[in-house]
Amino acid sequence: MKMKIAVLSGDGIGPEIVEQGIKVCKAIGAKFNHKMEFEEALVGACAIDATGNPFPDETFELCKNSDAVLFGAIGDPKYDNDPKAKVRPEQGLLAMRKKLGLFANVRPVTTFSSLLDKSPLRRDLVEGVDFVVLRELTGGIYFGKPQGRSEDGNTAYDSSVYHRYEIERIVRLACDYAMKRDKRLSVVDKANVLATSRLWREVAAEVGKEYPEVQMDFMFVDNAAMQLIQWPGKFDVMVTENMFGDILTDEASVITGSLGLLPSASIGQLTSVFEPIHGSYPQAKGKNIANPLGTILSVAMMMEYAFKLNKEAALVREAVEKSMENNFVTEDLSKVHPRSTSEVGDWIADYILKK
Repeated sequence: MKMKIAVLSGDGIGPEIVEQGIKVCKAIGAKFNHKMEFEEALVGACAIDATGNPFPDETFELCKNSDAVLFGAIGDPKYDNDPKAKVRPEQGLLAMRKKLGLFANVRPVTTFSSLLDKSPLRRDLVEGVDFVVLRELTGGIYFGKPQGRSEDGNTAYDSSVYHRYEIERIVRLACDYAMKRDKRLSVVDKANVLATSRLWREVAAEVGKEYPEVQMDFMFVDNAAMQLIQWPGKFDVMVTENMFGDILTDEASVITGSLGLLPSASIGQLTSVFEPIHGSYPQAKGKNIANPLGTILSVAMMMEYAFKLNKEAALVREAVEKSMENNFVTEDLSKVHPRSTSEVGDWIADYILKK
């Protein structure tokens, strides 16, 4: 198979972890006789520095004309620490989602047997945890208008806006996921307070009638946040709006033992984007210590979702599992004999080639 993959390494540790993802892609290509073409483009702080635009038109055109996008991370302290900055790296991520029509972020949360003791939760709570969160990506408070500050600078305001069609498509996708799993779906909102959440609940109930086999329940977001810690094994598929999904998935990520382990796929109308859920981790930039497993597992998702290559995806996941079983991991997972980012990437690529 021929694959054209746009590479958006971004900021901070992005280039280092994406480099390992490309190593794994090339190993898969060699193992299964796939031809892969990689082309890089700018996004985030590095794009602002070079062009003044966090998501340049050239980057959009490359993404639009590729089969998949492998994305690293965005963010830089010089922008994080300047609340008055008019152009910010995160605007590039939002623009990418909007222009590519990426309305659904799919984040699987799975624990690994070799890392159960790394979780901050008790072993009996996290063992066997396996659920998927679908986060709506193009609506809500991140995109709502009006947004801004008063002329005197003493008042700021954000608007949370949702349209019926935005809710319908993400809930329908979540129901499709539930049908392939345990047929249980939790819709997370704040319907006791927010008008947008009441629309979410109304539309979700209507869509649910199309899926009579799916057991749909509704949870307030504060209750969902609590139950993720108290009883993470109860969840199968969760769907929620943009900001709630952002917060809940970062909370859920530590169940596995490290934020560096979780992959994601952002899917929608045009090219899908595959990325780890962690940030740019600027403190580790250039030190070759960042965990690349979230990126490598995102490669597995890319093989599965973008190219329908289930066998290849399974081998990538097997290689990641074996690296953890052999304690060939970075310092966030092992203080005894931590490996570098590139060493972990090399080990996994070598495992794939020798399998």
